[in-house]
Amino acid sequence: MLSFFSKKARQVTLASTHQSFTAEAGETILQAALREGIRFPHSCRVGGCAACKCQLQQGKVKELTESAYVLSADDLDNRYILACQSVPKTDLLLNIPDWDDRSPDHPLQTVSGVISAVRALTHDISALTITLDKALTFTPGQYAQLSLTGINAPARSYSFAGTCAAGGSKELEFFIRHIPGGALSPLLQDSACIGSAVQVEGPLGDFWLRPDDTPIFAIAGGSGLAPLLSILRQGVAEQSRRPVTLLFGARTQQDLYCQDEIQQLVDDWAGPFEFVPVLSSEAKDSDWDGLRGWVTQAIEGRIAADSQVYLCGPAPMIDAAMSECQKFGVRPNRMFFDKFLDSRDLSGAAAALPDAANA
Repeated sequence: MLSFFSKKARQVTLASTHQSFTAEAGETILQAALREGIRFPHSCRVGGCAACKCQLQQGKVKELTESAYVLSADDLDNRYILACQSVPKTDLLLNIPDWDDRSPDHPLQTVSGVISAVRALTHDISALTITLDKALTFTPGQYAQLSLTGINAPARSYSFAGTCAAGGSKELEFFIRHIPGGALSPLLQDSACIGSAVQVEGPLGDFWLRPDDTPIFAIAGGSGLAPLLSILRQGVAEQSRRPVTLLFGARTQQDLYCQDEIQQLVDDWAGPFEFVPVLSSEAKDSDWDGLRGWVTQAIEGRIAADSQVYLCGPAPMIDAAMSECQKFGVRPNRMFFDKFLDSRDLSGAAAALPDAANA
């Protein structure tokens, strides 16, 4: 253990919920909270998304990575920190902004299973089906950590693409994007992995559909379509009538996938549903007659100021989309996101942590 870590356990108190928990020596705030079953907003767990940001009201922490590139100057001035990158040096009092006590509260489980199917969706994204030994309960939008049993590769994070049955689901679907040089994704995309034993730890994350009657405005990029499909499929099951706009950013027509499934959602949704694919690198002389350019360019004219915004995909897309949505009157606390990070996106320190995501 590095010398700057406290050599004793520290008490962490959440002003938002009046809960307390113990962080063991060297443990981050988020690791300690999740270990003790405390609900704490989070997504990537490696310091890239800021979903776990909280205000340090009392106490001192050691930050594992530089947070200035994730937190704003105002955040830093007001003593905001990233719980996933902060190790307590003293007892702490924290405040979690925009705390929502309706957030998912499922027990964290580690369940064994086998890979039962691998289906190519595009040249670099595959749908992976896992059959579990026992049911796992999750809320659409959340994710799990996957690892191959007996294989020396780190666990990686992938979002659930399907819905969850009452009492939990024994069959899970994930979308796996091939990461060049990735430790796990190439193994999971190979059909030779069918029948392989896996461990699934979950559910994790704070990306979920907040109850409301206002429009849902969603943007997906790449494999970020998975949690949004999960959320919208659940909306169909619940006969939601909320207006939906779903933008899907891809490079070329070959990168569009699940088009039949999305059309089924459009047909089955009880209220208005607009689906808009946008291609950024489609050949100029192709037969594509849809929108071209960056997906964020399609926001104008389609978003209402009272929309709830749900964003999932690469971090640059999400950052640009959040900035663009604010131009049309959407408040930051009405925007929810899940940034998909891989090992190429992370700094050396963050990449060395055990829960680096999506590679």
